[in-house]
Amino acid sequence: MSLKDFLRQQQSGLEAMSNVGVIGLHLVSGPVVGFAIGYGLDVWLGTAPWGKLVFLFIGIGAGFLNVYRDTQALLRRMAVQDARARASLVKDKEIQEHQESEAQNMAGKHDARP
Repeated sequence: MSLKDFLRQQQSGLEAMSNVGVIGLHLVSGPVVGFAIGYGLDVWLGTAPWGKLVFLFIGIGAGFLNVYRDTQALLRRMAVQDARARASLVKDKEIQEHQESEAQNMAGKHDARP
């Protein structure tokens, strides 16, 4: 394994960790922000605990929506990477088959000489 391959692998691991961190942050930040907005409205309007409850549920919904969007984007990115990897493998296999057929053709030409 070359240094370039090692760094590429390390970078993909860091990207995966950052994606997980963003998903976790979105899952927590939605309800916290919703609760904070509800608390502020309850203090301002004197409607405790209804503002906290309503905006907490809105925040939970927003958090799950963000997680869903992040997950879908991650899955699309992974599908593109898999397609590129498969295309690279197919191309490598075609090159190898071409080289083998050229070698067989060259061997056949040498065997045909008297």
